[in-house]
Amino acid sequence: MARIWLRPMSYLLGVSVATLAVVHLLDVARHEDAHLSLWEVFARMSPSDAEHIMGGIGEVIAAILGIVITVASIIVQLAANRYTPRITEMFFRDRTNMLVMGFFVVSAVFSLWVNFSIRVGGGGSTEDVFVPVYGVVVTMGLLTASLLMMAPYFGYVFDFVEPDNVVRRIKTSGVEQALRPAGGEGEAEVDERRVTALSSLEQLADVALNAIDQKDKGIASKTIDSLSELVVAYLPHKATLDPRWFQIRDRLAKDTDFVSMNAEALGKLSTARTWLEYKALRQFLMVYREALTAMPDLITRIAIDTRYIGQTAIAAGDRAAVAVVVKFFNTYMRRSLNAKDIAAAYNNLNQYRYLAEELLKAGWGDQVLEIARHFKYYAQTAHAMGLAFLTETVAFDLCVVNERAYDLHAPARDELLQLFLEVDKEAELDQQEPSLRGVRKAQVKLATYYLQKGEEALARKIYRDMRDERPDRLRSIRAELLAVTSNEFWEINDRGAVFEYIEPERRQLIHRFFEWFPATTMREPIREEHTQE
Repeated sequence: MARIWLRPMSYLLGVSVATLAVVHLLDVARHEDAHLSLWEVFARMSPSDAEHIMGGIGEVIAAILGIVITVASIIVQLAANRYTPRITEMFFRDRTNMLVMGFFVVSAVFSLWVNFSIRVGGGGSTEDVFVPVYGVVVTMGLLTASLLMMAPYFGYVFDFVEPDNVVRRIKTSGVEQALRPAGGEGEAEVDERRVTALSSLEQLADVALNAIDQKDKGIASKTIDSLSELVVAYLPHKATLDPRWFQIRDRLAKDTDFVSMNAEALGKLSTARTWLEYKALRQFLMVYREALTAMPDLITRIAIDTRYIGQTAIAAGDRAAVAVVVKFFNTYMRRSLNAKDIAAAYNNLNQYRYLAEELLKAGWGDQVLEIARHFKYYAQTAHAMGLAFLTETVAFDLCVVNERAYDLHAPARDELLQLFLEVDKEAELDQQEPSLRGVRKAQVKLATYYLQKGEEALARKIYRDMRDERPDRLRSIRAELLAVTSNEFWEINDRGAVFEYIEPERRQLIHRFFEWFPATTMREPIREEHTQE
């Protein structure tokens, strides 16, 4: 408020008053005007003077009103076309805009009636003469205020349509509608709040899509964050909300994402009380689909914000919301695999794994097992599609999940290990061989972790799963793992680490693990040397 209104108006008013004071002092310095005070200069006026003054003032105030309306309309319309049509609605609902516009209109109407009240008289008679001195002075004050307000008001309008502020207002509106406590509302009011919150989600998605279309990564990222922040602010307070809020009916049921769902699916969403989370993540999915081709860098942001929603749901103990988050992570993976976008799937898996780790910390082992099964499925799907790197990525992510499960003494530890050992299968094509070797590397890495913790029995489970591997593959796995001595990758990547890297104290355990295999298996074959006679 001070930055936009008080400071500019104070500066402008100060300069104007100072200039007026200096000029007035120069005027009264003249001998013939020395006896006049400032009030006498302003207050003494003839009817013709008042008529002349008010005629000009009225025109100026009307011109100011026209300029303000024209400029504001152009700015708002351009912003609405670029970001979201809701800007126009927000502009006309904004209290400051209405007060400023109202002030200009009142000033114009007041000056009109003051001008109308002036009576000059006729035939030299003074009986019908009327000079509204105070009206003229007040009108001058209104004109002064109008002129002083023009520049700050234009600054306010530009600030109002600034993308970050538009996104913040939409998010705030959605949060306010969603978090209104139960009590005293009719069905119509509850439905209106549901629709308004729904509209906020859709408008944020529209801003993100328009930003992607215009290659504006900053606005797109900010909007995605705001979608997540809206849901994150909502989740902890669901228990305090009116039960009718969670029902999908009336106008909410006519939404495009809900109208296509059958009654059973809608009933499940209503029972699980997750329609808002579902709708928000549907907006993420829509943006995800566009970002795959138009702005790949946004994929990571969507995955991160989806994880934030999942973490908040975990903290709130909302298993149904976590299930929705998991379902959308799976859908992101499907979209990425269908597009054969390795980078998108790679970054998505990273955030998906972080969510699994948070679930382990919360003791939700059943959810972690479900995620591990999904990981296994996507690893094998990528393997069948020839996307070797993704299969390897899943394997190393499952390795990390197994390590965390052991550290946290998770009851699901043994089942997680078994799922990990089921990820690999025999290659059907020669080009699929690297992905299977990558899976085995991850399993050896986990075995060294178990050995470091003194859990030889768990490490031997991995050995038994690998003992029928071809000798040449085992030797290459050992050699490649021992060759990685730095955790710094030579290219920029979001994870900032090398999958195959094992800490020096653990790296020594690689030898111990491979000692369990028959010596003939791990011994390099003797190459025959041919000599020419």
